[in-house]
Amino acid sequence: MLKKWTQIVAVVLLVAMISACGAGNGGNGTGKGNGSEGNGGNGGTPSGATDTLEAWGETIKSQYGGDTLNLAFASHPSTESFQKLTSDFEKLTGIKVKWEVMEETYLKNKQLLDFTGKTGSYDVLMVDGFWMSEYGAKKVTEPLDAYLSDENKTPAWFDYEDIVPAYRNGISKYDGSVYGIPTAGETRFIAYRKDLFDKYGKQPPTTMDEYLELAQFFNGKEDGLYGVSMRAQRGVHAASGLMTIMYNFGGGFLNQQTGEVTMTDPKTIEAFQFYVDLLKNAPKDVVSYTHEEALSAFMTGKTAMWLDATALAKRILDPASSQVYDKVGFAPTPEGPGGKASALAGWNMSISSQSKKKDAAWAFIVYMNSKVNAKAYVDGGGVPVRTSIYENEELVAADPSYPVQLAALNDANVLVEKGISWIPPHEKLGQILDRVGYYISAAMFGEMTVQDAAAKAQTELEDITQ
Repeated sequence: MLKKWTQIVAVVLLVAMISACGAGNGGNGTGKGNGSEGNGGNGGTPSGATDTLEAWGETIKSQYGGDTLNLAFASHPSTESFQKLTSDFEKLTGIKVKWEVMEETYLKNKQLLDFTGKTGSYDVLMVDGFWMSEYGAKKVTEPLDAYLSDENKTPAWFDYEDIVPAYRNGISKYDGSVYGIPTAGETRFIAYRKDLFDKYGKQPPTTMDEYLELAQFFNGKEDGLYGVSMRAQRGVHAASGLMTIMYNFGGGFLNQQTGEVTMTDPKTIEAFQFYVDLLKNAPKDVVSYTHEEALSAFMTGKTAMWLDATALAKRILDPASSQVYDKVGFAPTPEGPGGKASALAGWNMSISSQSKKKDAAWAFIVYMNSKVNAKAYVDGGGVPVRTSIYENEELVAADPSYPVQLAALNDANVLVEKGISWIPPHEKLGQILDRVGYYISAAMFGEMTVQDAAAKAQTELEDITQ
């Protein structure tokens, strides 16, 4: 997920309901029955046969044991954790799993080439939340609503509702239907130097005004100390940095309902000006910062605050990499004039629409992403997506950022409920972010005012989006 911003310039983010119990491609292709056929059908599973994990495993083995599933996944900590759980799944169900793991730069192209070539090589796909609309519209992936509503295919111990609402609603749906089960995700939040805040009697910011005031207060307060670090490198990183706070002002690059460019909207300009003013309290080389440099500045004690991805919290709390691991507190992204909002990104498991083993594929998804396996998944290095994990006392003791991550995700869901995608869904998004980031940098360098930069960005984006 963190690689996305360096890849997005080069990679353009590019429905009919198929019954989960239908024949043909919906079948399992083994002769054991799938969908409405044979003992694998919805009506063929006896009551109580899936009440426990063990009973479910026996039922799945009787239906699909001996099948082989082919997977196309990204190289990612969640993938590594799922691979650790694979042998247990294979023993329980008799289903064999073949993993094909690749860098995420290649994953989407590989999946789409397989789809357009109609080769049906894969059964289960790892799908970025920002591909979900494209995949749903093109029918690359299978709608999952019928699976989720079938208590035999989706036993109670899976517990779909335990998945954080922002992930359920914000990264896994297309046109009102579920097309993926969230497996890993992130939002953004603040880390702050609790020792410095305590020393000077300060509280973590809850509003954008307080955030700016604290950045100004701590900037130069001690030798070598700056107020804040954020990503701000010219191009997509600067655009990403602005997006971190932009929606809290009610701004945006585009009107996501009409497609109209909104760079000169007063709310967007207000957010733009705030971002430029805020980073006057950052290290002088902030204009070269990606997420890595911003993180390093905070972990080495150069800045009092940092605002970026929740997925980086473990590194901040790691004594081996962080000089401030025992001096840190966390807070959600502050509320702005436009209300609460927070970033949202993540990965899903989906079923390929061309799979001939859809029900077996769903069994794999259920097992790997179930509530009963959630702690083992996180213990193995997986990225949490479930409320119960964020509230697990043992895990919170190991990572005190968990409760704040959950609060930030609740703020992200506010944006989802407004019908706004944190990353604007546009086929030329890479160009949009690159040009916005260019003009942010121009304003930061003093080459032009924020108003002039916004006006020039407005003109260029109108040309790009026509």
